[in-house]
Formats: sequence, structure tokens, C-alpha cells
Amino acid sequence: MNTATRISLAAVLLLASCGDSDQNSSSQPRTFDFAAFESEVEAFIADSDGVDGVGAIIVHRDEGVIFKSGFGNYSEDRISLIASSSKMITAGVLLRLQDQGILDMEEPIVDQLGDWGDHNPDITPGQLVSNSSGLVGLGPNPTFGPYLCQYIFSGGLQACAAQIFTTPDDDDQVIPPDTQFRYGGAQWQVAGAVAEIVSGKSWAELFDETYVQPCELTTMGYNNHFVQFTAADGNPFGYPSGFDGNPGALVATNNPNMEGGVYTSIADYGELLLMHLRGGMCGENRVLSEAAVAELHTDRILAAYDGSSGSPALSGYGMGWWIDRESAAVIMDPGAYGSTAWLDEGRGYGAFLVIEVTSDLGSDLVARTIGLINEAIDAAS
Repeated sequence: MNTATRISLAAVLLLASCGDSDQNSSSQPRTFDFAAFESEVEAFIADSDGVDGVGAIIVHRDEGVIFKSGFGNYSEDRISLIASSSKMITAGVLLRLQDQGILDMEEPIVDQLGDWGDHNPDITPGQLVSNSSGLVGLGPNPTFGPYLCQYIFSGGLQACAAQIFTTPDDDDQVIPPDTQFRYGGAQWQVAGAVAEIVSGKSWAELFDETYVQPCELTTMGYNNHFVQFTAADGNPFGYPSGFDGNPGALVATNNPNMEGGVYTSIADYGELLLMHLRGGMCGENRVLSEAAVAELHTDRILAAYDGSSGSPALSGYGMGWWIDRESAAVIMDPGAYGSTAWLDEGRGYGAFLVIEVTSDLGSDLVARTIGLINEAIDAAS
């Protein structure tokens, strides 16, 4: 998520923190009227150059899926690349390994692996997925030469991460961990490799057993698409042309991009939002412990080093989730191509809106509609 997007989301969070957050304790199903939201989405498509469709799903802790629709040329079952909206998914795999006693999020990586020498001896998995490892992130340099394997589908995840973690060519760029928020980048590739090494399983196997099987996902997966397609209109943060909703167009890879390589339908993403709202449960299946879900949602950078993301409203960051410190109940995971996921834990709902354009337009969509969603939730009877 770029700086302009973080600034524009400031207005979004002001809306999100307003209104009645009391939950209806009745056991009767509630009725939700999203007509105003639907009208605004249609208006957004008409007003926005380059937007020919929107996918939207809204889920509720108690009621399940309460809204799902495709607008314009976007069908309900369309599969989209979602860029950084992948991050909370990746972080969850690591927390599951911690639940299993295989990984410790706050112990140095080298003490848990033993085969990466004495490089970066203080970095922990928790620092990696809270953008606080001190490695070079997308900020300050998204194309840092020694880390470019993060964007390449050839090779393997562990080989790429070992290159990133052990190269001496970043010695003048790396800073001590838990001293500065450096968003995204190769630290996420390292996190995925750590998960593979400690578990003895591939990322595909970990993803399958963490989410696909217990949540019965049918479309979601990981790849590394960044050099496979040309970015729309030459914009490096624009939606890649050539994918067109078809995962079969992607070259198979053993080096999936951990921070931005997920493709999914809105239905599958909605299942994971419900899991977060329901304390780690997908139906009757436990995916994460309640403690793990809480850890993902907790403002780690504040607790660890009084850090800030630099965003006016989303100034906190947990593990994969940006956190609104004012409301203390709204967390978000937006992506460069215009998708935005959020949880309003006070109101008990989560939403995922997806377009296939840019983060600026995705932020505009959220700003125009989040208040209408909140009103519909608050007014439900």
C-alpha cells in the first residue's frame, strides 16, 4: 500500500469509527438492507475511469455471509489477484505453526533454523510479518537488487530467502530490528521460507492444511505473477493484464510471493474473514487458536518499539493487518490493485471489496461505501 493510499484511507477510518457498535443479542436472524451500498457501488463504477466491475462480500460474526455480489462485469465467482491483501493470510500460516509448537514468533530465526549462519542474528518471525525486521522493504526500495528474487517465479522459496537473509550486499542498508517500520518486501519471503524449514513442508502444503481443507476453499492459491504479465498502462502498481481471472495462465512456481501472490474469489476470502471474526474457527474446524487471532490483530509495532506506520489513520500494524488506533476496533488489509479487506470487530462484521485497477481507486471505493455498510449493519433488525 503506497503513501497516497494510506493518506486517503485516513478519511475512511473516520467513518468506520462512528456509529452504534452494539450487537443484537437475539438468536433470530437479522435482516440487512444494503440497497444504499449497492447504489453507491454502481455509481462508483460509472464515475471511475478504468473500473468495469466490483466484487463485494460482507460477512457477520453471528449471521455468516450477509452480502455477496458482483457488479458490472465482475461476476461473483471471478478470481482476482489481490496483491498485499495476501499479507494477513501469510501471517496466519506462521501463527498456526506457533500454535503447534513448531515455531516461536518472538525468538530469533537463526536459533530456530541453525543453517543460515550468523547473519541477522536478532531477527524474529514476528518482526518479519510486522514489517519491522530492519531488512530493506518496499519502503525504502521496492527494487533493491540483492532481493529481486522475491519477484521471480523460478527457483525456490528457501533458496530465495537464504539469498535475501545472508547476502552481505545489504549490510549498509539493514537497520536493527524493531526500530523502524519498513513496509513489505523481501522480509515476507523470508517468513515463508522459515515456515517451510521448521515444518518440513512446502508452502503449498502448509497453505492447504491451514486454510484450504478446514475452510473448504475452492479458488484461493499462491503464485508469483510479477514478471509474468505486463502491468496495466505501464503502472507498476496497476493490475496485471493477461491474467483475466484464470489461474491456469500462471506458470507453476516453488517461489510463491508471500506478501502479494494470492489469487482468490470473494467467497473464499470471505471464509477467512469469518474465521478471524469467529476466533479462529471455520465452521466446526479450528484453524487458529483464539490467542493466535488476537496476536495477528494486536498492534505489535506499538508494543514492541512504540512504532508507527506513518499513516494518519492506520498508524498501527499487527501481523498482516493495519490497525486504526483511534477506534481500536477496525483493522484493514488493502492491496495495490484495489482490493481492500477489513474487520470491524466492534460491529462484528468483515468486508472484502475488490477491483482490478489501482489502490487509489480501491481506497476511493472504500471511502464512498464504508459508511453505508456501517449504517446497514447498525440498522439491522
